Amino acid sequence: MSVAEYFPMLKQFLPSGLQDPPPRFTGPNGKPVHGLVAQYSAVDPVCDAAEKVRDAGFTAWDLHSPFPIHGVEDVMGFKRTKLPYISAIVGLTGAGLGYLMQWWMSGNYEIVVQGKPPTAWEPYVPIIFEAGILLTAFATIGAMFAMNGLPRLHHPLFTHEAFLDSSDDKFFVYIEAKDEKFDMERTRTLLESTGADRIDVIEDE
Repeated sequence: MSVAEYFPMLKQFLPSGLQDPPPRFTGPNGKPVHGLVAQYSAVDPVCDAAEKVRDAGFTAWDLHSPFPIHGVEDVMGFKRTKLPYISAIVGLTGAGLGYLMQWWMSGNYEIVVQGKPPTAWEPYVPIIFEAGILLTAFATIGAMFAMNGLPRLHHPLFTHEAFLDSSDDKFFVYIEAKDEKFDMERTRTLLESTGADRIDVIEDE
């Protein structure tokens, strides 16, 4: 996700390297197309649609539901998250740095603790534990937000009035135009084949 997508109000002030690439498609109003959204009225049709989108090879798409759907991660083809690996690496690094910090300090300011030599590891355990847990917590929260594209202050879907029903009784599949496989006609044909109640073009602001 680009910086311009996070802060669309700052697009005109961003350097060229942070700008979005030129739009590939334009909508009926002449604005860049952000994607196509299909609406469904039940769980089974939206899950069937998600399987078709997944099997078609799309990667920049999402499913929106007013309540959690059991097994939706398999339907959408989610892979195992890398978040545990990030947490483990940062946690072990924090614990190691906590140990090294105390070892270095003990070499400069030798204080006998519990009758043990300055290089003993036992007195270091509380700080090692705290450093590891603290950095793990911050890294896990930060990585989770980053991997989910949060915080996001704006999304073109929010301007689509029908999308408000995603918090009530409707289900949506949204395919973004930035996906390499996205094509206005072929993507619409794919969504039509899923039996969508309606399909709308979402234009970028």
